[in-house]
Amino acid sequence: MLPSRDQHLVQIVDAALADTALRSGEWLVCRPGCTQCCVGAFAISQLDAERLRTGLRQLEATDPQRAARILERVHLSVSRIAADFPGNVHTGILEESPEAQEQFADFANDEVCPVLDPETGMCDLYTARPMTCRVFGPPVRSEDGLGVCELCYHDASEDEIAACEMHLGTDALEAELESQVETETGQHGNTIVAFALHR
Repeated sequence: MLPSRDQHLVQIVDAALADTALRSGEWLVCRPGCTQCCVGAFAISQLDAERLRTGLRQLEATDPQRAARILERVHLSVSRIAADFPGNVHTGILEESPEAQEQFADFANDEVCPVLDPETGMCDLYTARPMTCRVFGPPVRSEDGLGVCELCYHDASEDEIAACEMHLGTDALEAELESQVETETGQHGNTIVAFALHR
């Protein structure tokens, strides 16, 4: 079950995105239908996975045909990538060994997210999307420095990019909710979107 406080986490992150978008102006070119960041598998937490599953269940109640199309794309995606998945194909959990992490770096880099509607270029579970999707694009700080989408911030100086940095401060809350979900589901470790929704 998705923790009730996940909605608070989502609100914080979405508000931070709105703030950085305001400061970024035309430099932040992320728009509906821009799908570059929807290609290539990426790791998501069990909290992200539970949010996606909750979103899919809600969609099944309101638009079962659309939900069925998502599940069809999920099954097709898993069938394509399972043989090379650097983890447990039964649980969908990624292995954490250095070898597995190296393998994941080259894994399914051309695989389109199964939640993306190929006809509209829109995310069919947009309100339930993972945290990575919510923060991709604007300047986000990591151990490697500030990272931005390669399509954004053209002609902006380093100082101008830094002035648009997205500030979250949600690490503790997110970690707490992730731990809660892992305890309740018995699933520990990261997965990917396709396996999170695979039935």
